[in-house]
Amino acid sequence: MLLHVLGTAAGGGTPQWNCACPGCAGARAHPERRRRHAALAVRAAEGRWYLVNATPDLGEQIEAVPQLHPGPAVRRTPIAGVVLTDAELDHTLGLARLREARSLRVLATAPVRGALLDGLRLGAVLEPYTSVEWRELGPDPAPLDPGSEDLWITALPVSAKRPRYAAGTGPDTDGWVTALLIEDRSNGTRAVYAPALAAWPDALQRAVEQADLVIVDGTFWDDREPIRAGISARGSTGMGHLPIAGPGGTAERLAPLTARRLYTHLNNTNPLVDPAAPQHRLLADQGIEVATDGMVIEL
Repeated sequence: MLLHVLGTAAGGGTPQWNCACPGCAGARAHPERRRRHAALAVRAAEGRWYLVNATPDLGEQIEAVPQLHPGPAVRRTPIAGVVLTDAELDHTLGLARLREARSLRVLATAPVRGALLDGLRLGAVLEPYTSVEWRELGPDPAPLDPGSEDLWITALPVSAKRPRYAAGTGPDTDGWVTALLIEDRSNGTRAVYAPALAAWPDALQRAVEQADLVIVDGTFWDDREPIRAGISARGSTGMGHLPIAGPGGTAERLAPLTARRLYTHLNNTNPLVDPAAPQHRLLADQGIEVATDGMVIEL
């Protein structure tokens, strides 16, 4: 299994265009601290890759990874499809940037597909440009790519949090936000990718206990971070993201695991966007890392 980390930032990226918080100011002064929106590229077979989430940074993310470049034919691309973990704008707006594709395969849960087609009218937007094949992303393992039986993918529902544009629509189900279990049946390795976590259900716990790699939501360091930063009257949990630190924080759940463990989806207010922040040492002492843009992981 081969994974490219395309981005590690929460909505808005780091720096965010309208934000002068210390994290954004630091990223402007030190370009190496910049982070694009959280996404992965997963190799399903030789020359066939799937993007996990389609972010507003999609074009730049593809250009940063030579394996994702087109060729040798003029319009031949190794990108075979997109897997969506949710319907949030920072994970789906990039679909519109794929309109030049001859066809587009998208894996999504039923609530996510409904939000994109009925709320954003994305089907009507893309129809004049390309054909879209929607595949159901569900709780039963299924091959990631029709052309290969090596990688299998399972959706693990983790939250009923809808995007704001879909408020009051669709079914009341945890399928709005999912973690992904990716299994390589050629060598038995497993990876869990969960860039948004409002809860930690039993199914997710079982998956991470058996995984070789776990990449999870690190949006906020602690529950009061959004309030301290002045960006929200709600804490981290109230915004749909379990905090890293504190009682019930995700670091407590990750610490006992034997898998390689990393955080992604960092908000610009998170002290972890500064590589010199002492919070990095606190995580490192527990064997936990912070993912970086461009990281390559092979299992």
